[in-house]
Amino acid sequence: MNEDIGVRSQELGVRSQELGAKINSSASSTSSVPPVPTVPPVPTVSIAWERIRNSLRPGQQQMADWQGGSLAVSAVPGAGKSTGMAAATALAIARYQLHAKKAIVVVTFTRSAAANIKAKIRNYLHRDLSLPLKGFVVNTLHGLALNIASRYPDLSGLPLDTATLIAPSQSHRLIRTCVEQWIANNPRLYSQLLEGRQFDGEETERLRRQSVLRTEILPSLAHLVIHEAKSSGYQPQKLWDLTQETTDEYEIMAIAAGLYEQYEKLMRSRDFIDYDDMILAALRVLENPSARVYEQRQVFAVFEDEAQDSSPLQTKLLEILATDPDNPANPPNLIRVGDPNQAINSTFTPADPIYFRRFCEDCDKQQQLATMDRAGRSTRKIIEAANFALEWVNRAYGGVGTRATGVGTRATGVGTRGQGEESKITLLPPLRESPLSEWLQNPKSKIQNPKSAELPFRLQKIQPVDLNDPQPDANPTSIGGGLELCTPRDIHHTVELIGKRVISLFAEAGNEIGVAILVRENRQGRWLAEALTPICREHNIPIYEVSESDRHSHVPAEILTLLQFLDRPHSPDYLKAALAVLVQRQLIPTQDLNALASVPEQFLYPGPLDPPQAEPVKRARYFCRSLLRARMELPHYQLISFLALTLNYDQAELATADKLGERVSQQIAGTNSMSAILSVLSEIINSERFEPVETEQLEARYTRLGQLTIITMHKAKGLDWDYVFL
Repeated sequence: MNEDIGVRSQELGVRSQELGAKINSSASSTSSVPPVPTVPPVPTVSIAWERIRNSLRPGQQQMADWQGGSLAVSAVPGAGKSTGMAAATALAIARYQLHAKKAIVVVTFTRSAAANIKAKIRNYLHRDLSLPLKGFVVNTLHGLALNIASRYPDLSGLPLDTATLIAPSQSHRLIRTCVEQWIANNPRLYSQLLEGRQFDGEETERLRRQSVLRTEILPSLAHLVIHEAKSSGYQPQKLWDLTQETTDEYEIMAIAAGLYEQYEKLMRSRDFIDYDDMILAALRVLENPSARVYEQRQVFAVFEDEAQDSSPLQTKLLEILATDPDNPANPPNLIRVGDPNQAINSTFTPADPIYFRRFCEDCDKQQQLATMDRAGRSTRKIIEAANFALEWVNRAYGGVGTRATGVGTRATGVGTRGQGEESKITLLPPLRESPLSEWLQNPKSKIQNPKSAELPFRLQKIQPVDLNDPQPDANPTSIGGGLELCTPRDIHHTVELIGKRVISLFAEAGNEIGVAILVRENRQGRWLAEALTPICREHNIPIYEVSESDRHSHVPAEILTLLQFLDRPHSPDYLKAALAVLVQRQLIPTQDLNALASVPEQFLYPGPLDPPQAEPVKRARYFCRSLLRARMELPHYQLISFLALTLNYDQAELATADKLGERVSQQIAGTNSMSAILSVLSEIINSERFEPVETEQLEARYTRLGQLTIITMHKAKGLDWDYVFL
């Protein structure tokens, strides 16, 4: 991400990408409701201001008209949240003549979203308003928190100069070590778990239980509890206090508190920090009155995108920054934009859309709730089906007492974009006792929503955009029925149906369409890609399986493969894997690798009595011996950079290898051995998120025309394809 995204780079044991820009010295304070500027706007700016406003949809215009205080914007999918926020930011900068010392802080969930909204704001300021590109910063939530914590190292409590940022998964070595140390320190609690209620002491069963507890149950409990507790602002002592209120015989809360406490000790001893530590550190800084006022005086307002994905602790951070230090009782200058009916990120974060819904309800009482309900992303048939499903769920689960029957399980084809005439929906075969099936046969039927305060979804229908909407190809005409529901016999039948439909779509439209299959989890996507590959290869349809392509980047895996060969060149497995990498990178000719790997010594150092080697074999031997010579001549810490150059990496891959090398150097400080390097690399690849340095926009890669993309529903959020299978 380039430097004007807005976050100052910090040394966290890796050469991190820049996460934000440091806001400069303090400026004069502003009231919670911004004053009208004393200098009248230039007439040309006023004209441009009106032109921008008139190009927006009704809900977006309410954002553009913001005059200070808190504003909730409840938006449906595809309503143009980022466009509306970018326009509102640019217009507020023009209206209140903002600058670097009094800026709007725009916060969003991901770095890609931050880059997208940054570009839109710059476009409005430069192209439409002819204003300098200042008066705002764009951050991710964690980038903003890190930026604050880094300015006050004494207050934050984080050793940022020496710390290493990690994102541990359940299988991370740190979690495993935490579990093992807890078991050693708590034999009584561990014995209770091991014996359970009915255990006869049989040795095989004991070993099975030990394995499950050590490798599955306790690591899973530790990972869940640590993340939930830290993101809620709880220290281990808080969990210990809660143990007094529980009475379960296994003392689960005490186990959780002990695991959390052990984890924190390990983190401190190794100078590790995680993403939750960033938020907590920023809040510790803002507890200091002088630091809090200093930060608040530099913030004119906070605009938050994807607000449904924020946890209460993250929301607290934004509210503090958006508060006027001279009038703390006034509502903060805060715009929060989100979809109250979207909960997809709540499956792996502490976020829950209920918190954003409550914010919407509070703002609604003050007449400060805007609604963005017009969307041009999907066909009218898809919009109608989505509205029906929302209403039906509210009726079935909204406290009325009706029994739910399930909405179209295993739907395998959902056409969302395309050209053609609207036609009758096709059911293959009809869904029995499915309310969605009934609606498809009688779309005019209505559902009365129950009067309940605890509805699963906010009552908010998606509406098509107006005919004069600037979005190109908005609400496109459906292909075929627009929505196709199938009930396959099993997963193999699912693959068969999807394969046939994909082939027919590409046969009709050629390579000018985008097609995606959305799956629940990565392993489902991997299985599906493997099953579809033969039939798609037969019809020249490329498959892009996102989890395979993105899995921690190929760079760490390739570097590890070559280093394992350098460490043990006599191993047939390591030699074959290294040769496969060289073939894949087109550095040596394709050949029978099994024949070479079966006799490593004869291949690498043939004797005078060995048969002469063919030219492709000589080429492979030359490369391998060059690598082994570098192993003897170079220090270990230079090997990663050398291998990256040897593999002819492009700019992004070289940057990723450089980032990887610094990360490894940080973790092996003082133990510069090949075994230590291999151990750290294996840990990064197997149990941690290592994000590569990207030069190509990921969205363009995922939505490329002419390919079948297999992607999880989480990662597909906000992306568009012509045809989508679920």
